[in-house]
Amino acid sequence: MRHVMCWLLLIAPTLVRGDLIVDFEDLGLPAESFYNGSDGAGGFTSRGVFFRNQYNPTYGSWSGIAASTMTDTTNPFFTNQFSAWPGSGAGGSRTFAVSFGFFPNAFDLDYYESFVNLPDNHQVVSLDVANTTYAALTIRDGDPYGFSKKFGGPTGNDPDLFRLVILGFDSAFSDDGTNSGNLVGTVMVDLADYRFTDNRLDYILDRWLTVDLSGLAAARALGFRLETTDVGPFGPNTPTYFAFDNLRLRSNSTVVPEPATLILALTGLGTLALRCDRRK
Repeated sequence: MRHVMCWLLLIAPTLVRGDLIVDFEDLGLPAESFYNGSDGAGGFTSRGVFFRNQYNPTYGSWSGIAASTMTDTTNPFFTNQFSAWPGSGAGGSRTFAVSFGFFPNAFDLDYYESFVNLPDNHQVVSLDVANTTYAALTIRDGDPYGFSKKFGGPTGNDPDLFRLVILGFDSAFSDDGTNSGNLVGTVMVDLADYRFTDNRLDYILDRWLTVDLSGLAAARALGFRLETTDVGPFGPNTPTYFAFDNLRLRSNSTVVPEPATLILALTGLGTLALRCDRRK
């Protein structure tokens, strides 16, 4: 047994990989609170990853990405724009993120209000997503003020859709929300789908869903867009919000010793291996 264990020292791996999970718990937000950039900082950092937002103090409005611990699952009004419909973060956690952007043209790829620049030497793996209470209840019941329709319409037969589009780019976004890089891929998630012939199959996503983003491994940034079939003359009528949590990133770093250090290490291990052989 001693001989085997000695030889195991010689085959210890030198490749070190570590997954980074951005879960927003490090922000220390109090219960039933949110941060949307009202201090003018322009965003926040969680687990070393920066999330951008914009805040307009004149109108008290914001866009981009906010952090939240709000849990209201019943209030359908605009005042409840920071709650996740499942009632917590992914897996029952306390903190999550909320994305909001107004897209007059959901297919305009030149500008994004909601995006994430990925840290160096990391590949995106997956992301947990969910509806916000505000968006989900508007889709289910229609806007309390009549601005947005109830999905399915009066008969339930309208083929409505609320879709999240995650786009990967090979370069980072600028602070103004533009990206001059190349699109490396897209991942689509239907947050509500009423296109089924059998209306009993229509659904609104009411839980956290883990989305595989490994196909965007070459991306250096992620842009978020929401598409809806309920569109008016000025853009989407459906509230363009979604919640996300647990951004998983895999490190590309490889630990390679300096040549002199490697020679000394191999010499020492070789000597140890010979001693183990003699003991055998």
